Amino acid sequence: MAEKTPWTPKMVEERLEEAADTLKRLPNDRVCRTRSAWPPVIHDFWEMYGQEPARLRPGPPTAAAIDRMDQCFDWLRWLEADDARLVWLRACGVRWKAISWRLGVCRNTAWRRWVAALVAITARLEERTFSRKTPAPGGPGQTLSTRS
Repeated sequence: MAEKTPWTPKMVEERLEEAADTLKRLPNDRVCRTRSAWPPVIHDFWEMYGQEPARLRPGPPTAAAIDRMDQCFDWLRWLEADDARLVWLRACGVRWKAISWRLGVCRNTAWRRWVAALVAITARLEERTFSRKTPAPGGPGQTLSTRS
């Protein structure tokens, strides 16, 4: 049986950034509410060129990426609301100055809370990977002293 690599805060950060990117790639569910009985106006190339900038969207995410995004949303539920918001804002690429302004804390405090939240997620993930059958050191029937 292959052993899984242990989770690190950097891996958690990368997975959250991937989740934010996946969410951006999902199609919008907006319904166009403006309707008209007039047929659409067809313009020549010369009339349309340069009026609106071209919008390029990345392709749709894969099913595996959507599953990983859903896992990340479960991770955010493990945190307090302010910490989850902080972690998600940072995963979306919001700068520290804007984050600290939104949360009403200084940049260093926001960074420390972000690191603590990533470590908390990592610890929870590592806790889930260990088998429940192995007793913890110092558990029932074990002593921690080295005396004979």
